[in-house]
Amino acid sequence: MSAFNLKGYLEERRLIVERSLKEHLGASTPPVQGRVGKAMEYSLMAGGKRLRPVLCMAACESVGGDSGTALKTASALEMIHTYSLIHDDLPAMDNDDLRRGRPTCHKAFDEATAILAGDALVTSAFHLLAMDRTLPGEVALEVIRIIAEASGAFGMIEGQMRDIEAEGTPLDLEALKELHGLKTGALIRASVEAGAVMGGATSGERDALKRYADKIGLAFQVTDDILNVEGDPQLMGKGVGTDAQLNKATYPALMGLADSKAYATSLVEEAVFALSEFETRAEPLKALALYIVQRQR
Repeated sequence: MSAFNLKGYLEERRLIVERSLKEHLGASTPPVQGRVGKAMEYSLMAGGKRLRPVLCMAACESVGGDSGTALKTASALEMIHTYSLIHDDLPAMDNDDLRRGRPTCHKAFDEATAILAGDALVTSAFHLLAMDRTLPGEVALEVIRIIAEASGAFGMIEGQMRDIEAEGTPLDLEALKELHGLKTGALIRASVEAGAVMGGATSGERDALKRYADKIGLAFQVTDDILNVEGDPQLMGKGVGTDAQLNKATYPALMGLADSKAYATSLVEEAVFALSEFETRAEPLKALALYIVQRQR
């Protein structure tokens, strides 16, 4: 695992995903244009780790599939993730001014345009999924089901609602884990599970990858909470200390920084253990799990 070049892997996959996203924005029928189109492109092409699409392609490869098979789905996942960021940044939600080092969508355009750009991105994502003719019908429908469930009222949206409701309300660890399993973890799990399905995973492989995804999804949120306390705003491209200002329920607030860091590390160890049966095919997934807790942004 130590010999795996994660930096090169991430950069290669990021470029592949961004090329796919640009092609979809420019080649959709009819093409995305006008003010909403500009706002969509502004947020979608603002950079970022592209972690969810990379996880999707890596999961596909871990079960013997071709990552190219998963590219359109990976791109759709990034569109859904970007929509969620646009809406999370709105005044009614987290009211953030910066995202990835640039003004948030509602600051660069206006609030109404940002709302519509987010709406357009999530619906465009499902359009892209439905237009993928490279997947067998049953596989395509299962992928759409997985992603729709994770991004809707049974996943990400319910998690966001609970996050808002929890402001100023003490939560115990189990309630906090459940909240973040929906808000952050659901789409990460869907990225991994969809990749596994497209790669032809057995039921055992799919279950193991879901266990892996659940652990890294939670580790990702714990690390996010830690970075909101002690991260470098220049590296992160957004403000820090906002969770405390909004009186949000976070792991550092509940457990303290040291215990939060230890918890994130233990989650990654459990994630890597879940991949034991995959041998060298899962080296990218193992490296990505470690990257989640070691990242600075």
